[in-house]
Amino acid sequence: MIKSPLRPVLGAVAGAALLACAAMGAPASAAASDTVTVDRVGRLAADGTLTLSGTYRCTAATGPVFVSSSVSQDPPRDSTEDSARPADHAASVQYAIGGTRAVCDGAAHRWVNTGRTAPSTLRSGAAHVEATLVELRAQGLALLPHFHDVRQQDITLVAD
Repeated sequence: MIKSPLRPVLGAVAGAALLACAAMGAPASAAASDTVTVDRVGRLAADGTLTLSGTYRCTAATGPVFVSSSVSQDPPRDSTEDSARPADHAASVQYAIGGTRAVCDGAAHRWVNTGRTAPSTLRSGAAHVEATLVELRAQGLALLPHFHDVRQQDITLVAD
């Protein structure tokens, strides 16, 4: 994992590129050997810090590659506040949780992304994670996303 002052910025760029292209649909994976996995358990701290992790493998990248992740969780069903909301406001919200710079050398590597939400935003229990292995390729003056792999998985958030 690379630690630098640019890490949050690069993670935000990768996340923004992912969100901007989500409506257009992700292109096919770069290679059959490019993969990203998600661990079945995420760690949730009392201050709202969430840690997600997994593995990735990629090859043949020409630009910077990141493992970005996001989490969503259905609203509690037993809350009076939530049951009083109209149905269109009860949908889960997706939260970006960090971005890790990837090394595309064909070997398997671990990724760990950490992000913070308000302490009461997420809770222990079932959640849904999307992890994306995305490369930012130069196309003229723009950096455009090239998706190596996307994994959606149900996980369990546990309190630390």
